[in-house]
Amino acid sequence: MDVHLILLTLGGLLLVGLVTDEIGQRTRLPRVTLLILFGVAAGPSGFDLLPKAFQDWYEFLASVALTMVAFLLGGKLSFTALRSHGKEILAVSIAVVAITALFVGIGLTVIGTPVLIALLLAGIATSTAPAATQDVVRQSRAKGPFTDILLAVVAVDDAWGLVVFSLLLVMAKGIAGDGTLAILGHGLWELGSALAVGAAVGLPAAFLTGRLKSGEPMQAEALGLVFLCAGLAIWLGVSFLLAGMVAGAIVVNLAKHHSRPFHEIEHIEWPFMVFFFVLAGASLRLDSLYDIGLIGLAYLALRTLARVFGGWIGGIMAGTPILHRRWIGLALIPQAGVALGMALVAANHFPQFAETLLAVTIGTTIVFEVVGPILTQRALRKVGEAE
Repeated sequence: MDVHLILLTLGGLLLVGLVTDEIGQRTRLPRVTLLILFGVAAGPSGFDLLPKAFQDWYEFLASVALTMVAFLLGGKLSFTALRSHGKEILAVSIAVVAITALFVGIGLTVIGTPVLIALLLAGIATSTAPAATQDVVRQSRAKGPFTDILLAVVAVDDAWGLVVFSLLLVMAKGIAGDGTLAILGHGLWELGSALAVGAAVGLPAAFLTGRLKSGEPMQAEALGLVFLCAGLAIWLGVSFLLAGMVAGAIVVNLAKHHSRPFHEIEHIEWPFMVFFFVLAGASLRLDSLYDIGLIGLAYLALRTLARVFGGWIGGIMAGTPILHRRWIGLALIPQAGVALGMALVAANHFPQFAETLLAVTIGTTIVFEVVGPILTQRALRKVGEAE
């Protein structure tokens, strides 16, 4: 391994992160989008500038960055926030996930997509991109009830999405004549195990962290929790996103001696996010856009429409202001790594559809990763909670 290339790449990317932050402030473009586009340009689809050894770090950096995001999102699920916005969070999250699955599944079937593919893509469509949403909120310095609801919905969306995806996968296997409850059981096991990992990390952390330095955990404690949570989740083969969110929620609700329990994670998160988003962009292959065809275009339109309509219906159920109903769905457009994970699981169960599932998911993820943060930022400004 060429150590000098790794060090030059790390240093260069951190400086790129500073540049994108400045460009974002001046142009009002999300730095997430700018970093992903830079990654595309620097990756195999562009000038192929990143050393292969650095690209091999993607899984590690992604796991650490997303677990940090998960802790921070879990911190938004305090009892105080749930008492204030619990009805809105529950209504919007369930409505958006359910309507997204229905719209995509039925819509793709109507245009002639094979039923099995339509069901699988309907499940994949329910996932979100917590990291992108969290960073757009931070860059925009957004604060207010809409922002609180958005972050909480993003925190629980993937849990609902995992359940819906597992149900639709079982349904697809049943239609194919190979129905088995083992698939649903595996999905529920993954959900339950992620909750257990989060509790195993979060409960002792809530009572033991922040004792050496009064008020908040030290940086070593914060990193230790993130690494421990991510490592346990990956070892057990469950979602480190869900595990991190549960751990964060437990800490924020039970650690009464903390003044700012996630302060140190906020301090060290950004460098990892720079590496993550650049490598996420580098992993995208633009030629996938040429392979999505009619199914991919329909998926893009149906998922976007479903998010908007689902946000509106959820807002009506919860009694949110009309302005919030209008924009919450668009703020939930970003979609990223969780969708790719679901697509790989679906492709493993239905290898005959693997090419179509992966082409559509990867191709549309490019669009949602680049355009989604822009829509989230616009929504935050339209409701008057972003700078």
